[in-house]
Amino acid sequence: MSLGAGLTGFSVNLLVVDDPHKDRAEAESRKMREKVHDWWSSAALKRLQPDRNAVVAIQTRWHPDDFAGRRLEEDGRLEEGGRWKVVHLPAIANPSKFGPDPLGRQDGDPLPHPKIPTRNRRKLLAWWADVKRTSTVPNWHALSQGDPQPSEGALVPRDLLRSIRDGITVVEPQKIAVSIAPSGGGRDTAGVIGGFLGADNRVWITHDKTKAMSSAEWSRTACLLAHETNAGVIYVEWNYGRDMCTLAIGTAWKALQEEARIPKGKLMPMIDAVSAKQGKLLRAEPIAQQMVEDRIRLRGAFVDLENEWATWQPTDTDSLGRIDASCVLVYGLIP
Repeated sequence: MSLGAGLTGFSVNLLVVDDPHKDRAEAESRKMREKVHDWWSSAALKRLQPDRNAVVAIQTRWHPDDFAGRRLEEDGRLEEGGRWKVVHLPAIANPSKFGPDPLGRQDGDPLPHPKIPTRNRRKLLAWWADVKRTSTVPNWHALSQGDPQPSEGALVPRDLLRSIRDGITVVEPQKIAVSIAPSGGGRDTAGVIGGFLGADNRVWITHDKTKAMSSAEWSRTACLLAHETNAGVIYVEWNYGRDMCTLAIGTAWKALQEEARIPKGKLMPMIDAVSAKQGKLLRAEPIAQQMVEDRIRLRGAFVDLENEWATWQPTDTDSLGRIDASCVLVYGLIP
C-alpha cells in the first residue's frame, strides 16, 4: 500500500517512508508500533519544510494500527477531507470492500504480473490462487491484499489453539468422520477435515486435507481420507449443496474402487447432512466455545487450520474452508 500526503507544486521537500515495520513480528508488537508512531511525531514531521513538502509512504499492511493505519485514523483520506491519498492495489480486486480500484478493476479481477500477459486472465488468476494456497491466511491478507488481519479480537486466540494440541493422550474413537465444506459460492477452497468423537466425549481433529479443489477433486480427497481413517460417516453442509455433495461422493467412491485405490467390497460411509446455523459467526461461535470448554482437541499442530481460526474476525465476510469444515465436523460428532 502507498500513501501520499501534501503533494503541492514541483519543488518540494520530499520525505519517503519505506516499510516502517520490518516484519509481522515487529508490527504486532505494541511497543514497536508505538516507537514508529513516536518517531513520526518527534523526528519525521520535524524535517518537513513549512511551505512545500510531501510524504510518500510505501509499506506492507501488517496490522490495523501500523504506520499507515494510524496515519489514516489520525489524518484521514484526501477524498474525505484528510491529508493522505491512498493507492491500494490488492492482488484480487474487491471494490465493495476497499473502494474504487486505482486500475479500474472489477470485483475479482487479478493484479497484473510482469511475467504474465495482462490479457491472460486465466493464467493471472491461477498465479494468484497459487500464491494464496502457499501463504498462511494472515500473510495472504497482509502481503497480497493489503488487508491486515490481526489476532487481536479474533474469535479464537492463538494461545487457546496451542493449548488444545494433544498428540499424546490415548483415547478410544467412538465415531470416526470426515467433513466437507465444498468449494463454490465464491470460494475456490474446499474444506476437508477428518476426526473422531472419543470415549472422553471430546471431538478430536486428526486430518486437514483442505486446499483449492474442484468438486471432482474434493470428493475423491474426502473418500480417500474416509477409507484411510475407516470413517463411518461423511458429513456435508445441509445449507449448501447437499444433493450435489452426495452425488459427487458416490461417483468418486465408485471410481476409486474401479482404480483399486479402495477395495471393491468396502462399503461407502453414510453421508449425513449437518444443519448448522446460517451465517459464519452463528456457526463458528458455538464451536469456539467448545474449544474454551476443552471439548475439542487437535491431534497435533495444524498450522493452517489454527491460522484461520486465529485470524478470522467476526466482521469478516470471507468464508474459509477449514473453519467451515471443522464446524460441520463438530456439529455432526459432538453429543
